[in-house]
Amino acid sequence: MRNGKRLTWDWEEFASPDFGRYDRKGVPEVILADRKTVEQSLAIARAFLERTGRAILSRVGPELEARLREEFAGTAELDWQPGCRCAVLRAAGAAARPWSATPARTGGRVGILTAGTSDIPAAEEAAMIAREMGCEVFTANDLGVAGLHRLVEPLRGMLEERDVDVLVVAAGMDGALPSIVAGLATVPVIGLPTSVGYGHGGDGEAALSAMLQSGSPGLCVVNIDNGIGAGCIAGMMANRAARTREAARPHRPAARRPAAPKRTTVPSAARKGAARKPAARTPTRKPRRTS
Repeated sequence: MRNGKRLTWDWEEFASPDFGRYDRKGVPEVILADRKTVEQSLAIARAFLERTGRAILSRVGPELEARLREEFAGTAELDWQPGCRCAVLRAAGAAARPWSATPARTGGRVGILTAGTSDIPAAEEAAMIAREMGCEVFTANDLGVAGLHRLVEPLRGMLEERDVDVLVVAAGMDGALPSIVAGLATVPVIGLPTSVGYGHGGDGEAALSAMLQSGSPGLCVVNIDNGIGAGCIAGMMANRAARTREAARPHRPAARRPAAPKRTTVPSAARKGAARKPAARTPTRKPRRTS
């Protein structure tokens, strides 16, 4: 409760939106749209926009995309990401938005790598939510094990130049890339298996099993195509690291200007006394009279 208003959830006819999740833990709620009707998705988005100034939707179908553009034209700004079919609505006019509608930079840094171009949609989900948590995101694509030499420079850049706090590695097929990255990286790695492949295990099961059976330390794994989940974990790790950096940073006192040289002054009382007292006169002798 804050100022008598409930921040955590509120009842609707078919949903219980968690309007206070971002305030509570730094992770905004995402409306998963592909199993909801268009009207349900619109109603929930409208409620979030009114209460928080921002609504985030994932896996938006073509019909819902068209309705979002029509419904919120003039009242909200739409950030549409076609690759992962995600939408971010923000209340129109920056002055009218709550602070949480456009999160400030936290200093967290997230790196995202993909094994192949086909893995980009899941990776873009992770990038989208990490940015909405205030993180800076760096990406590099198509670095799979079929041409492992491609990984060297992008990974070095992420770790040394960008100095990322965490890596998300998306891979389908054999799902080998996250294990390789985790064996080299000095930061946590989140494996994101994707439903890319063919034949037996080609819907992501082989990639998921390979990541779960990895012998590389420092690798955690989310479910198949769960880009939102991977991005949330990465964002929380990066933001915690950023807070730690800020707390450990030495706070130098402000530089002092050199003191002006002291001037010898006469005390005020002495100055007043000197003004009232006449200067001493040398006595004059009268001439002696002689007879």
